Amino acid sequence: MKPSRFWLGTTAIGLYLFLYAPIFIVTLHSFNQARFGAGWRGFTLRWYRVLWDNPQAWSAMQNTLILASISTLIATVLGSMLGYALHRRWFPGKRWVAWFLFVPVVIPDIVMAVALMLFFSLLREVIPWGELGMTTMVLAHVTFQIPFVALVVRSRLVGLDPAYVEAAQDLGATPWQTFWRVTFPLILPGIVAGGLLAFTLSLDDFVVSFFTSGPGSTNLPILIYSSVKRGITPDINALSALMVLASILGTVWITWLQQPHKAKEL
Repeated sequence: MKPSRFWLGTTAIGLYLFLYAPIFIVTLHSFNQARFGAGWRGFTLRWYRVLWDNPQAWSAMQNTLILASISTLIATVLGSMLGYALHRRWFPGKRWVAWFLFVPVVIPDIVMAVALMLFFSLLREVIPWGELGMTTMVLAHVTFQIPFVALVVRSRLVGLDPAYVEAAQDLGATPWQTFWRVTFPLILPGIVAGGLLAFTLSLDDFVVSFFTSGPGSTNLPILIYSSVKRGITPDINALSALMVLASILGTVWITWLQQPHKAKEL
């Protein structure tokens, strides 16, 4: 074996261990009989039963899915429209809008979270809409989801051949027909990819959710954080393992859905 290939393989194995070893350890300890500590005390499914009987976990799961679904739907629609406008339309200040689109992407989460919390606090003085809660969390998530969706959709539009649109127009299609029958089907993979990215970001977010949440709007990241502060218990490991399993199943499902499209293209 060549030295370069050996070091490349060693580096790859080290990176995979660095990425997946913590996930494996968390999953392994979800089956550990020991309540505290890292020592192995035997195999058990007790902590999954404890998690099943935990109403706080189910409430947090419900809030997480509601938050991610609503915010992703809004962000996907608005982000797709923004990405399309930035690529196909000219308007005053377009360059500045495109530049500021990257600000929510690169800005630290803590800065954005504090800014949103202060914004909602000031807004409540003008519009008395109640306490922080699910509404403010949805608005906050939409704020950082829109740029990601817009960038993905815009990238998809850049890669499209403009000859398709020109051919549709030459055949007498109206702008509306051209969009729905030509442009939209071609950019649909980008819209779906942007929506999945937005959904994942919402599920994973903790900092923004923590600063914009209120009573009764605890999601899974906040629940896990508050539980860890009291001491890590195996039911939290079980919850984390189920989230990993859901992520794997979602990835496999999306990959399976892509197979027919690949077959048709071939």
